[in-house]
Amino acid sequence: MHALIDNLAGNHAEMTAIRRDIHAHPELGFEEHRTSNLVAEKLTDWGIEVTRGIGQTGLVGTLRVGNDPRSVGLRADMDALPIVEANTFEHCSRHPGVMHACGHDGHTAMLLGAARYLAETRNFEGCVHFIFQPAEEGIGGARAMVNDGLFEKFPCDSIFGMHNRPGMDIGNFAIRPGAMMAGGALFDITVTGVGAHGARPESGVDPVVVAAQIVTACQTIVSRNISPRDTAVLSFTQIHGGDAYNVIPQSARIMGTARAFSMAVMGMIEDNMRRMAESIAAGFGATAELDFRLEFMPTVNNATETLFAIECARDLVGGDNVNEEIPLVMASEDFSYMLNERPGAYIFVGNGAGEGGCEVHNPGYDFNDQALPFGAAYFVNVVEKKLARR
Repeated sequence: MHALIDNLAGNHAEMTAIRRDIHAHPELGFEEHRTSNLVAEKLTDWGIEVTRGIGQTGLVGTLRVGNDPRSVGLRADMDALPIVEANTFEHCSRHPGVMHACGHDGHTAMLLGAARYLAETRNFEGCVHFIFQPAEEGIGGARAMVNDGLFEKFPCDSIFGMHNRPGMDIGNFAIRPGAMMAGGALFDITVTGVGAHGARPESGVDPVVVAAQIVTACQTIVSRNISPRDTAVLSFTQIHGGDAYNVIPQSARIMGTARAFSMAVMGMIEDNMRRMAESIAAGFGATAELDFRLEFMPTVNNATETLFAIECARDLVGGDNVNEEIPLVMASEDFSYMLNERPGAYIFVGNGAGEGGCEVHNPGYDFNDQALPFGAAYFVNVVEKKLARR
């Protein structure tokens, strides 16, 4: 095992205690006050400068060694999910209806472990920014930090993030260059017709019928408008309209989600959906209005920084334990907003395979503490290689 992992293993007990404390006290997006306080306290104790209130409950720790102008950013997310935890171990959630079901407690603990090690060893020259982000779970925490001037206040030549991967062995990493995770959008289509008695449909314009036609027609957007070489998913997940058996309602609402691996494809989905909805509704004498909201940009790894990330991971665990061409992931990640601003790379770290494990966003999920030294060592290796003394 690489000496760096052995060294980080010396802090394993502390990282585990921090991780389990955060797991026991989960907080939803933009409500991570206790978590932010804990992170700020630890960073301050280790002599790292802390700036709070970046993206509401986000914070940045800054550690500078020497006067070299080079800089690198390391990011971890802090928020939990609105899920009732099914686990019964001692550190399970003490906040009913909220749990760390995605491993952000582990991501925060790994970055804190790396921060302590780097503050103690200072085996680099330049500046590292430890970015602790709120509200990753579809609420726009990364976008809030960027809009709050994250990279103007804390310049980063490159930026790196990480997520645990259930089903992948402890000590393994996985990544791919270019698009890696899908961008995600939510949409609402409001169809307005003319309400009427259910016995006299000819006296109105039925928005439920119009909504059904729009859903059916939009199934061709992916199959007939997007190249088979591209990947996209368009799902209609809700239709609401009416409150009585004998009343044709005045309006109906369609809701769903779209995912794609490029902004061009996402834009094509939105344009075609708007054109179809409006024209179909007009053909029936109704109107349709589309509200299409991009929640996540596609997560796109910079080619050069991906090769660098692979080098850092292979240096730690060997080439056989690094998957350099992981398949595309249809899930979304709002670290994409940071990658859209600065070159960087997003990597997966193994959270353990075999019996007893489960996927993220599951009420029985728990971050595997055995992964903590590997994730922390990766972050440290990124800094020590990127900001190596000259």
